[in-house]
Amino acid sequence: MKQRRFGLWFLVVAALAAVACKGGYSFTGASIPPNAKTISVSTFPNYATTVNPQLSQKLTDDLRNLFASQTSLNVVNGDADLQISGEITSYTTRAAALSANDDVSMNRLTITIKVKFVNNCDPDANFEQSFSRYRDYNAQLNFSSVESTLMGEIVSELCDDVFNKSVVNW
Repeated sequence: MKQRRFGLWFLVVAALAAVACKGGYSFTGASIPPNAKTISVSTFPNYATTVNPQLSQKLTDDLRNLFASQTSLNVVNGDADLQISGEITSYTTRAAALSANDDVSMNRLTITIKVKFVNNCDPDANFEQSFSRYRDYNAQLNFSSVESTLMGEIVSELCDDVFNKSVVNW
């Protein structure tokens, strides 16, 4: 009986604590100010020396889709409570590993973006930061045959990084 009462007491205290917390909560871990209702994600122009023509649109669309699916925010164009803008600053492929014969065995595709996040509800949460992710691939493969897959994986990780930095307070 005491265990049952303690369990009920614990549940009530936990529920009250969750309700009393400042900011919104979601099961995705997002902590969004309660008065934030909208987010805008501007198109990321590609200023990298090497340009993948699909990268800008994919990054922008994936970021918009992530916020639309993982938060209750409405994705809008223009002014919003939360605003994300940025640019693609680097898209490079380089040797990553050598074999025993000093031949290149692995190459690395690296994508770097610079992001500006503006939180009009809580200006202390604003930031400007660069994010970089990479994928290694077998140097024997033709880059054009793996580029789309690698780019998609890297963009997914970059979007997660931006999402976590902007609305997840871990």
